[in-house]
Amino acid sequence: MEEFTPTRYTLECVATGREFEDDGWTLEDHTSPTPSLVRARYARKQLEVKPDSYGFYKFCDWLPVRRMLKGSSAPVTYRSSGLARHLGLENLWITFNGWYPAIGAKMSTCSFKETEAFSVCARIPEGEKRVLVVASAGNTARAFAKVCSDNRIPLLLSVPYDNIRALWFEHELDPCVKLISCERGGDYFDAIHLSNLALKSGKFYAEGGAKNIARRDGMATTVLSATTTIGRIPDYYFQAVGSGTGAIAAWEANLRLIEDGRFGSNLMKLMVAQNAPFVPMYDAWRANSRQMLPYDDDKARRDAEIIDAKVLSNRRPPYSLAGGLYDALKATGGEMLVATNAQARKARQLFKELEGVDIYSAAGIALASLIKEVAAGHIAKDAVVMLNVTGGGEEHFQEGKELSYLKPAHVFPLNPDPAEVIATVEALFE
Repeated sequence: MEEFTPTRYTLECVATGREFEDDGWTLEDHTSPTPSLVRARYARKQLEVKPDSYGFYKFCDWLPVRRMLKGSSAPVTYRSSGLARHLGLENLWITFNGWYPAIGAKMSTCSFKETEAFSVCARIPEGEKRVLVVASAGNTARAFAKVCSDNRIPLLLSVPYDNIRALWFEHELDPCVKLISCERGGDYFDAIHLSNLALKSGKFYAEGGAKNIARRDGMATTVLSATTTIGRIPDYYFQAVGSGTGAIAAWEANLRLIEDGRFGSNLMKLMVAQNAPFVPMYDAWRANSRQMLPYDDDKARRDAEIIDAKVLSNRRPPYSLAGGLYDALKATGGEMLVATNAQARKARQLFKELEGVDIYSAAGIALASLIKEVAAGHIAKDAVVMLNVTGGGEEHFQEGKELSYLKPAHVFPLNPDPAEVIATVEALFE
């Protein structure tokens, strides 16, 4: 294992500016009068990228981690030729998160959720006896399951039953990883509700989602990869969003890179897209509303069923709070976009033809929104554009492999009895 010294950092409440120490797993500032994210402020103001042998931890200067876990890979950024030529863009850079060994990309879960898992799990304090709880619509669960299994970290996953086909693995997982599900017809919000019931037991602790600095700063490595490869901060950042956490992370990375002083001083425009008809953040943004608009639960579930990119179906995203997606879009002059299943499918096919590898539906939504913005004349041909391909290479990775699937240890109804949930999940880890 490479030599590793954790970087020193403090925490800052975005709403109030209060700076304070991390107690080891701080997720929020309880003194803040309004809901707010907290950010890490790193002692090292200039990023020193470590050798590739560090994997994902090559960016450890700006990660709130205590150690390096085995098996990690970093995002890979390269200059597009085929897709760039097709779109008439002179400076299109693709940050690829997935399996594409030809360019050096070796995320074996094929998703940028690995950047979250390797960061969050490396933040866990030594000697933690409780079980980590993660709710997911699919890709996040696969990433956390692999990282926790490989590194023997106890994990309880909560994933909608309709999404468990996403939980494929090259090898059988260590029994330290357990899965519970909400029944058919449930969505990501139901999985979150189920995980929150489990967290009422003292045996478990919350990963924290967007509130966890390790999750956001792990995702931010996509922008660190792009900027250090290009040599400057991009003008535009394109990504599909379900929670918007990746885009918030991109904004925060941008601010650190400006402070670094070597990569320019521009704020890249966050161009984030949702998969129609599931577009709650798009609707709120179009109404110029910081608050999310009312969204009937049954309609939300139906809309989530329709979209190809199930990972984008978050009904309670970190949009409104201080430092959330609304603030990120306002600060960067960004835009909330939308694309349909059909547009994303066409974009995915185009990417495979021109760049040589398959990409996930969410990445297809991001590319479809870029295609539409270029067609509308909104992007100058010489603009430096970063396309965050948040997952790809699954077809290539799975070829010829006998896959293992994680099965639920228990499937609960959509409105489960809280006492039954607690008793069941506690028994799983006895």
